[in-house]
Amino acid sequence: MPASLSPDLRAARWLALALPAALLGGAYLSQYGFGLAPCEMCWWQRYPHMAAIVFALLAFRARPVAPLVGAAALGILGSGLIGAFHAGVEYGWWEGLTACTAGPLAAGGDPLEAIMQAPVIRCDTIPWSLFGISLAGWNFLISTTGALAVFGLLARDGKPQDPA
Repeated sequence: MPASLSPDLRAARWLALALPAALLGGAYLSQYGFGLAPCEMCWWQRYPHMAAIVFALLAFRARPVAPLVGAAALGILGSGLIGAFHAGVEYGWWEGLTACTAGPLAAGGDPLEAIMQAPVIRCDTIPWSLFGISLAGWNFLISTTGALAVFGLLARDGKPQDPA
């Protein structure tokens, strides 16, 4: 077992911990600090980040480090891909799952039953956006970019770099 890790592996490990921690922190701040209640798909995006944090923390204590960091990166990427699906639902590019979107009431349906079965927070509405990008869209952009950066650092780990 090597006494020290390469700078690339150390950076990958820290990024795999810091990125999901920051994104989850932002999600909880928006929920509890600003009253933006999460829909079902918002929760789905949080779970892979939680798993990524666990894998990244394990990478600080267990060996080998690279597979644990890679597992964390997969979690980050998974959250980003769920964010892409969620953003597509929000922008109306495709239909969401019936558990968190509401369509028109079927002819002859019971309106009270439809109200009682309707989700509290709809997944197909955008509660907040920045520069026209929803929170799910931002999660997609940040998470996939971050996961690719972690994978890139892992791929570069231990290889001599061209000084030019």
